[in-house]
Amino acid sequence: MKFTGVHRILLISSSLWFFGEGLLGPLFAVFSEKIGGDILDITWAWAIYLILSGVLYIFFGRVLRISTYKQQAMLFGYFLNAVLTFCYLFVHHTYQLFLLQIGFAIAEAISTPIWDAMFAKDLEQADDSLFWGIAGGHSHIITGIAVGIGGLITYYISFNALFVTMGCIQLMSVVIQFQLVKYNRK
Repeated sequence: MKFTGVHRILLISSSLWFFGEGLLGPLFAVFSEKIGGDILDITWAWAIYLILSGVLYIFFGRVLRISTYKQQAMLFGYFLNAVLTFCYLFVHHTYQLFLLQIGFAIAEAISTPIWDAMFAKDLEQADDSLFWGIAGGHSHIITGIAVGIGGLITYYISFNALFVTMGCIQLMSVVIQFQLVKYNRK
């Protein structure tokens, strides 16, 4: 088992991304209610995100499969996600939340299949369950910690402070991922 520089960059940047994203966690329901949403609005917003991201995973996976700009596309997806996170500051109606969920679905569908492919490409053995365990397990650990901290930020400060914190952390993830472009030029 050997971590490469690419693995380290991918895991560190995704840890930051999962932390930033995880800060909202179950507070998504509270935020939706705060802007006038109800159970059905939360259900539809989440359903839109999951279904669209699933369809777009396949689409972008196919389109980007032959692209020579995979790393740049992944960076764009993560950057778009960070920008959209800041857009929570401007959401005041459920239809805006639905539009934001569409944007998140697009951003994730662009970046995640490339992340997975890059992670797998650098493995000595593609079926190394420990590496895949680390790749999957770290996201749950980081997100779990973030949920608790996100609740504290929202409870003691505000949703706006939470969204700014989320966006800034996700931008740090993009900066770290940019090292992949530099790393692969060497």
